[in-house]
Amino acid sequence: MLVSAKEMLEKARDGKYAVGQFNINNLEWTKAVLLTAEELKSPVILGVSEGAGKYMTGYKTVTAMVKAMIEELKISVPVALHLDHGSYDGCYKCIEAGFSSIMFDGSHYPIAENVEKTTELVKVCNEKGLSIEAEVGSIGGEEDGVVGMGECADPDECKQIADLGVTMLAAGIGNIHGKYPANWAGLSFDTLAAVKDKVGDMPLVLHGGTGIPEDQIKKAISLGVAKINVNTECQLTFAEATRKYIEAGKDLEGKGFDPRKLLAPGTDAIKATVKEKMELFGSVGKA
Repeated sequence: MLVSAKEMLEKARDGKYAVGQFNINNLEWTKAVLLTAEELKSPVILGVSEGAGKYMTGYKTVTAMVKAMIEELKISVPVALHLDHGSYDGCYKCIEAGFSSIMFDGSHYPIAENVEKTTELVKVCNEKGLSIEAEVGSIGGEEDGVVGMGECADPDECKQIADLGVTMLAAGIGNIHGKYPANWAGLSFDTLAAVKDKVGDMPLVLHGGTGIPEDQIKKAISLGVAKINVNTECQLTFAEATRKYIEAGKDLEGKGFDPRKLLAPGTDAIKATVKEKMELFGSVGKA
């Protein structure tokens, strides 16, 4: 049913494309991402932040919904269910709830504590066949209340964490979560190359995929990025399509107020965004 992200990311790294992680927030989101992945025959990672997990009443609810949806929609492509920016406790809750992949974000701990906690989680994930992502260097912007400035990771610290046996590594290279400000300096490819040099074959992860210019995305993939996270862009297109529906008065026509009709344009907009990203990342037909 659900698979670890390990194999799909190793294939992506070797094939010079990236697998998209699309964060899910509810049933519509999940359905839109899964249907698009199936249509395009692309592997996919469903990301769940701790805030979204709480909103959907808990990780067990999320796992049950995703597994049932894969079955009901007859999804045949590889799907990983991944905790995004997980706390130490959150990681254990998701492991218990049946997630197939976790991210332990120990980037705010001193490096020694990050190493200690990551080592322990790597051992647990290996025993259970799950993939694990670690982060070095704060990713800028806001993520569940944590605001970072888009710092660049220290390549030596990246090697220290990569050597613990994590499946994939998120290294800050000037990328940020959310909308990029007008004065954003762009990705630091020097940092990315230095990190790659230290960690070798480790699949790298690019957070904050919304708003990075296409040429920079493609260059990052060529330099070893095998997973790209997208969240804000789906939220923005969903909101825009829903706003247009209401502003056009469609909710006042017939049964246009029915939530299934009200949420349909936004759901279609998510599908279109996911399709666009999968094409850009090169994962179409790679399932």
